[in-house]
Amino acid sequence: MKDQFVEKMYERTKKPYQKYFKRNTPWDIDKTKLLSYPKDSLGYGLGNFLYKNHLDIQPKLEDHDIIHVLTNTGISVPEEIGMQYYLLGNGKKSMYLFLVILSGTLFYPAKVRYFLQQFRKGYQAHSFYYLNFLNMLNMPIPAIQKTFKI
Repeated sequence: MKDQFVEKMYERTKKPYQKYFKRNTPWDIDKTKLLSYPKDSLGYGLGNFLYKNHLDIQPKLEDHDIIHVLTNTGISVPEEIGMQYYLLGNGKKSMYLFLVILSGTLFYPAKVRYFLQQFRKGYQAHSFYYLNFLNMLNMPIPAIQKTFKI
């Protein structure tokens, strides 16, 4: 029940966030094109992640799914919140991130240990959340993970 509530909150805030806070240009690419990248590449990994989870690319939010791929994070509500903790540990700061962390911590107090573990992982990795991932789609995922200690 609380998962559904949190997902509804996300769906209601996603469009205004995309429109008013995300300044980047949407990627001109689709899932099919992503799957034409080499098998170990970030592009292929993103396409595979989207297909496997029955998702589509969300304009201006492409980096979010890239972070899922690089950190091997699932898409359950607690995992999504954990990924925001990871990003906080990695140095990202945004109003949206803080809202997710605050609401997530309140809704999932039993997951605080997991959230803190994710924060520590993000803190231990080299800062990577700000990279231009569109220019990295041909790069092998293991090389990116090794370089940034993800």
